[in-house]
Amino acid sequence: MSRPIAPVALPILAGLSAHWGWLLARGVAAIVFGVLAYALPGLTVLTLAIVWGAYAIVDGAFALLYGARGGGTRRWSYVVVGLIGVFAGLVAFFWPGETAIILVMIIGFWALAIGVFEIIYAIQYRHAIAHPWAVGLSGLLSAAVGFFIVMFPGAGALSLIWVIATYAVLYGILMIVAAFQLRRWRNAHALGA
Repeated sequence: MSRPIAPVALPILAGLSAHWGWLLARGVAAIVFGVLAYALPGLTVLTLAIVWGAYAIVDGAFALLYGARGGGTRRWSYVVVGLIGVFAGLVAFFWPGETAIILVMIIGFWALAIGVFEIIYAIQYRHAIAHPWAVGLSGLLSAAVGFFIVMFPGAGALSLIWVIATYAVLYGILMIVAAFQLRRWRNAHALGA
């Protein structure tokens, strides 16, 4: 049973649902990165830096595009998240030979920042979006993993790879669920119009 949506929230939800594909693309990119990290457990920190850097750049680019093309008043938060992702990805991608601790801290702070923005978004738009639980849960997951990584940056490279891979797959699944919920809402309201 779906809960009623406030009339003021309908334009926001309509704008978000028109761009559900960006959310889907971010989810797929996260899962691909997670699967690659699982499939290659012998990754060195250098290889992890390059693979994660590529993922962060792609994820950041999708967030930037959504922020630039999406609707609503919260577009700036996607632009900020996109800029953080692209910047962190470029640092990891072009300077992978730097120490492992710096890479770990970049990944940790990136995940923490993404999580905080998604939690804020889910709380602020809980009545306006059809998927606040998926976005809020993915934000909580990101913030928790980021906090863990920042607090324990000296964890072994293999355990870090498993944590990051698990996070990426779970995050990707939640983003895909949110994207399909937005698509379902859009289709239901396009047919009813």
